[in-house]
Amino acid sequence: MVQHGAALAREGGDAALTEAVVSADLSALPDRLRALCAYAYKLTLDPSAMTEGDLTPLRGVGLSDRDIVDLNQVVAYFNYVNRIADGLGVQLEEEWPPEARNARRYDVRRHLGQA
Repeated sequence: MVQHGAALAREGGDAALTEAVVSADLSALPDRLRALCAYAYKLTLDPSAMTEGDLTPLRGVGLSDRDIVDLNQVVAYFNYVNRIADGLGVQLEEEWPPEARNARRYDVRRHLGQA
């Protein structure tokens, strides 16, 4: 959902980082963030394809098993909430600026090698 990218840009203050994350062009991200995002994208786009091997890159950048469980829970929670909101046609609140309301579409599967 668009508002998450807008919130990341607002809270993080790094527009380039936000664009990399929301577009799935992870190539310019630091290793740890790239591993976190790659895991989140795969869990979001193709959860049934997840394997033990998907944890290796996370452990390789220093995540503990507890960190990985936390990551999994955060990604799953946002996927759950977004599907509820999308399924019910929930619209952004009026206080969101117009630019945050413009839906952007990215070919994330291409960036992730799933095209």
